[in-house]
Amino acid sequence: MNEASIEKIFSLESVDYADFWGSNERMLDFVRLLFPKLKLIARGEMLKAIGPDDDIAHFEGKLQAMMTYYEKFGRLTESAVMQIVESGGSTPEAEVSDEILVHGRNGLLVKAMTRNQRRLVDAVHRNDMVFAVGPAGTGKTYTAVALAVRALKNKEVRRIVLTRPAVEAGENLGFLPGDLRDKLDPYLQPLYDALRDMIPQQKLLAYWEDSTIEIAPLAFMRGRTLDNAFVILDEAQNATSSQLKMFLTRMGRNAKFVVTGDLTQIDLPRNQQSGLLQATKILKDIKGIEIVQLDQSDVVRHRLVTDIIRAYDNLKEELSAAKDKTYGENNPSELQD
Repeated sequence: MNEASIEKIFSLESVDYADFWGSNERMLDFVRLLFPKLKLIARGEMLKAIGPDDDIAHFEGKLQAMMTYYEKFGRLTESAVMQIVESGGSTPEAEVSDEILVHGRNGLLVKAMTRNQRRLVDAVHRNDMVFAVGPAGTGKTYTAVALAVRALKNKEVRRIVLTRPAVEAGENLGFLPGDLRDKLDPYLQPLYDALRDMIPQQKLLAYWEDSTIEIAPLAFMRGRTLDNAFVILDEAQNATSSQLKMFLTRMGRNAKFVVTGDLTQIDLPRNQQSGLLQATKILKDIKGIEIVQLDQSDVVRHRLVTDIIRAYDNLKEELSAAKDKTYGENNPSELQD
């Protein structure tokens, strides 16, 4: 090179660098073609650039734009790199849609799939507290987590707090192996799974490390005030009335609360009322709180899930009808005018 060369090292810690460069560093090879005056050497989370000072300065800005694009859309494409290099990093129009909640990993586009899921998205936009109630597989938790991730990416909140009541569903916590974290993790696994779909692994680990994203059992919420946060209480049907009241009153400034639950899967002891059942009755008329009901039509899992839910609903109706018939036979006066 005729010009004096310098060397600069860039950190790629904010992205999943293996995914960022693609298989066999295919994307890095493409970037090298666009910056022929630079020698680019990738070493894990670090990228070394050797070349003229001006070219390195120009490359630094473009690399930052590429990383920002990757964090927003979950992937880096050749067309996106070309546009970043040639036009300053504007977002390709084809990638922009109001329906897309989050650009997840490996090009996954997360968006509301059903009418009631779209109602949930709109309700969260309009209100600071939303209850999403419906059977398994209707996307309550997944949609709520997507909205939280989007709010974090758009800097609308500073952190995400995800919580669940640690209620035993036929198994005893004390007999599970490991320490408290090991015992509780299985209860929180659906939240981990959703986050892994939407945030690159390296970035997600960094968020957990600095508590930008926190996942904790409901009991750990006591005494806290949650400001500038998107907070989700999942499986709220298994929170008692006092627990749910405690949680809802944790709301601080600039906070969004989403409470999800399935009233057909209550695992509380028979002598305890579900706090979710009570809350949806007594809070429904408060301005700023909205309750969204999801149903069988919103199931986005395997088609058999819809049939299974319908079968159990039919059984419930049959048992209820049989109980009413038995009650009427034993109390004939109740049937008279």
